[in-house]
Amino acid sequence: MRVTARLDAPLSRWLWLVKWLLVLPHAVVLAFLWVAFVVLSVVAFFAILISGRYPPAIFEFNVGVLRWSWRVGYYAYGALGTDRYPPFTLREVPDYPATLEIAYPEHLSRGLVLVKWWLLALPHYLVIAFFMGGGTYVAYQSGTWTTQTDPDGVWSIAGGLIGLLAFFAAIALLFTGRYPRGVFDLLLGMHRWVLRVAAYAGLMTDAYPPFRLDMGGSEPGALAVTDGATAPTGPQVSSTPPEPPQHREWTAGRIVTVVIGSVLLVGGIGTAAGGTALLVADQAGRDAEGFLGTPTRQFTSSGYALVFDPVELRDDAGTVGLGSVLGDLRVLVAGQDPDGVFVGIGPAADVDRYLGAVEWERLVDITDEGRAVQQRIPGAEPATPPAQQPFWAASAAGPGEQQLVWRAADGRWSVVVMNADATRPVIADLSAAVTAPALRWVWIGLFIGAGLALLVGALLIAVAVPRRVTR
Repeated sequence: MRVTARLDAPLSRWLWLVKWLLVLPHAVVLAFLWVAFVVLSVVAFFAILISGRYPPAIFEFNVGVLRWSWRVGYYAYGALGTDRYPPFTLREVPDYPATLEIAYPEHLSRGLVLVKWWLLALPHYLVIAFFMGGGTYVAYQSGTWTTQTDPDGVWSIAGGLIGLLAFFAAIALLFTGRYPRGVFDLLLGMHRWVLRVAAYAGLMTDAYPPFRLDMGGSEPGALAVTDGATAPTGPQVSSTPPEPPQHREWTAGRIVTVVIGSVLLVGGIGTAAGGTALLVADQAGRDAEGFLGTPTRQFTSSGYALVFDPVELRDDAGTVGLGSVLGDLRVLVAGQDPDGVFVGIGPAADVDRYLGAVEWERLVDITDEGRAVQQRIPGAEPATPPAQQPFWAASAAGPGEQQLVWRAADGRWSVVVMNADATRPVIADLSAAVTAPALRWVWIGLFIGAGLALLVGALLIAVAVPRRVTR
């Protein structure tokens, strides 16, 4: 592996203030390229496991993504080492101040591919975590740590030691117009470390990354760094790595097709996972009566009623009844009042009129910690018991556990829990459940969509990846 970088002086004192805006197009493109990188790395994983060879076209693509990322990171807040805008290409640009080359491996270990990207690279990930701060690394800085554990990391801001040193360099540029050479050398050493780990974890080499920074200067046979017109001294090796077998080029159309195929594959896998979760809930999460429900929990109201936030159900399509989609709602309530408990569901407007002058509490939310958030409404005691009201669509009242079953219908509805004799406080154990007959069709649809996405994505990648040139 060979990394070169040239401090492209003189550098603008002010341009770094807006580079975050200038690199946004690259960030968007790289976000999609890294999706393709991960998908193609999985393909390469199985190819290496079976044949011991990294598919040459995929190797060229993945090296190109690393190369593109390194150029953007060097231009932006990974180093601020040049003001020359990075090109939109996977190919090597020899005259750009930052370059990266990785020699194509003729053979890779079938055994190492199983462990090197996670187990063997783990010590390096810990070092990178120190460099990056919290272990995150933006994709345009070629950080495998982010791409393997946080695909959205491309939007993160560079942090840790690299970000801090780049900030110091920016301040020095602002006030002196000069880039501190020591900071530059240290930054390049850390980037080399990260790029080596990226290549190793990306299955591109079996050579274990060394635990060293290699700041400035050159490392014979591995990497070199040049500074402007000053040629490095000492033993040198050819800068041209072995070429992979010849194949058709990665054109813009092929790259876009691979990216689309990779996004479809990732989306298909996510959709299949969602369908599996719904399948398990539909088949294993139902009780003996076919309901999917919440666990029982206790609710308390210091007022005369506990009202759950209204739910609005609308059948805008008008072709399939809400009852066929949502099914039946079941509410089980057990109160602590000796005269029994009342539970009812009715139109929200009628409930508001009945409780207009009554002291009651509304359940607004349940926090992630399971704490009920309630809003107290001041007022007096009810004029009549709740069971005497004619507007309830469904209700149940009496001592012991009460069960309410209601067929979902269009409208805005409120669930009310009170003591049967309209006294206070209200203390009740409650659980809710639905039959949701349409859930089966949801997971079936997700599986069909996932299958189509996976099929189309695989075909797009298979068609787009360049084939070897036959002579």
